Amino acid sequence: MCGIWALFGSDECLSVQCLSAMKIAHRGPDAFRFENVNGFTNCCFGFHRLAVVDQLYGMQPIRVKKFPYLWLCYNGEIYNFKQLQKHFGFEYQTLVDGEVILHLYNRGGIEQTASMLDGVFAFILLDTANRKVFLARDTYGVRPLFKVLTDDGFLGVCSEAKGLINLKHSTSLCPKVEPFLPGHYEVLDLKPSGKVASVELVKFHSYKDEPLHAACDTVETLPSGSFDLETVKSNIRILFENAVRKRLMTHRRIGCLLSGGLDSSLVAAVLLKLMKEIDINYPLQTFAIGMENSPDLLAARKVAAHIGSEHHEVIFNSEEGIQAIEEVIFSLETYDITTVRASIGMYLVSKYIRKKTDSVVIFSGEGSDELTQGYIYFHKAPSPEEAAEESERLLKELYLFDVLRADRTTAAHGLELRVPFLDHRFTSYYLSLPAELRIPKNGIEKYLLRQSFEDSNLLPKEILWRPKEAFSDGIASVKKSWFSILQDYIDQQVDDLLLEKAAEKYPFNPPKTKESYYYRQIFEKHYSGQSNWLPHYWMPRWVKATDPSARTLKHYKSATQE
Repeated sequence: MCGIWALFGSDECLSVQCLSAMKIAHRGPDAFRFENVNGFTNCCFGFHRLAVVDQLYGMQPIRVKKFPYLWLCYNGEIYNFKQLQKHFGFEYQTLVDGEVILHLYNRGGIEQTASMLDGVFAFILLDTANRKVFLARDTYGVRPLFKVLTDDGFLGVCSEAKGLINLKHSTSLCPKVEPFLPGHYEVLDLKPSGKVASVELVKFHSYKDEPLHAACDTVETLPSGSFDLETVKSNIRILFENAVRKRLMTHRRIGCLLSGGLDSSLVAAVLLKLMKEIDINYPLQTFAIGMENSPDLLAARKVAAHIGSEHHEVIFNSEEGIQAIEEVIFSLETYDITTVRASIGMYLVSKYIRKKTDSVVIFSGEGSDELTQGYIYFHKAPSPEEAAEESERLLKELYLFDVLRADRTTAAHGLELRVPFLDHRFTSYYLSLPAELRIPKNGIEKYLLRQSFEDSNLLPKEILWRPKEAFSDGIASVKKSWFSILQDYIDQQVDDLLLEKAAEKYPFNPPKTKESYYYRQIFEKHYSGQSNWLPHYWMPRWVKATDPSARTLKHYKSATQE
């Protein structure tokens, strides 16, 4: 995890512009480099490094003797760089996983490069010999990327939008900053003036398709076309374990977020098992956060005792949570209600990890709810086919919601997040299964995933079959949920009259509640006029919901009252 930043064709002095690069310094606390491009005095790269692999040669932009005309700035981890080296016979100059991007590009161009990378990434690749700039982002947008491109060809690229919004440019008072689409690459021509022109934006991978890099994977070819339940369950276990195994690639200490829910518990259990197998000689640190006696704390304690991790509990009160709201919204760059709520706990636990421990690479369970139909409203899906379509929609929008939350709250404290549920091969296999297999059964969501690990003894039965609890709700007590605590506080901060006139003040995505209005006010304070970064609020489907919290849904109430 690091922070990347680049400008092409700047009219303003680069020494002034580079102040914007410092807005993302939190993403790379270990080192910083600012470098001009030879022959293009108005083009430059900025890089904030979190040293996870190759302590000696890991600074960027990466340049190697074999390709002196290539410049690479990337944020991410390429898990199959050694397999690709063996497959194609590449000769690496460094131990940096991202060096493979240069070799792949030289061998087969940008399309093959993006398609063959098994990992999470956002990169800027400059080819001065052919006067091209390439941008690319991984399938689910696990690593963030934003860009601004003006009519006259000034290009700015950054890991977070906050590194672009204050750039100076002669022809535009407020250039439009927008997220770069996941699963895409863009080709731009580089003119002698340093300005650029976009040539094409191409979708290189659809999450339903088995990725091209599967041919170089360490897991053998799985039985295809057979949807026998035992075979399916076995394949799910094999691919999930492989997803966790490949993410062990690091020189820094590994930790794991643990809410006590199914997803984070499975990740923690498999992670600890594999760490023992490869003789990692330190205990796995697991981290849970909540208010005193919250459901998550109690469940996480059970899991930690079962798997034998070194467990840390972070207990916070409502005042600490409320005080963090503004810095959380600034970090997130969104005003989505459920994202802000869920981010507060994750932000505070990340802060604790950074200050009190030496764990840097943090595993988490993001992506499972979208992939395995874990949200409670999936019980109301009209048909298996519509549930499958909804699952795909949620995966497509992950970069706007859960993946955004997970990246920004951890990156704000210089941590690197790893999310095995969003492994390319695991997700493409799960999505290839018949729609009827993937729906909730017997009133239990994620039934197939739970069933797959039922005989593994990885987790206590009550955890494996624990009902879905939204992270923003599970950190509080059952008596009073986190969203209720927030709403009680915000009710005193936002006047009724302000809410009545909300649609006039904020015509795009107008706030419908005081909580929504409060978050929007803070967002506009830091990112005025950028409300289009959020196309719509996250809300459950097929139910008459006015609030995204799971605890407001009828299914949740009936489950907790039984």
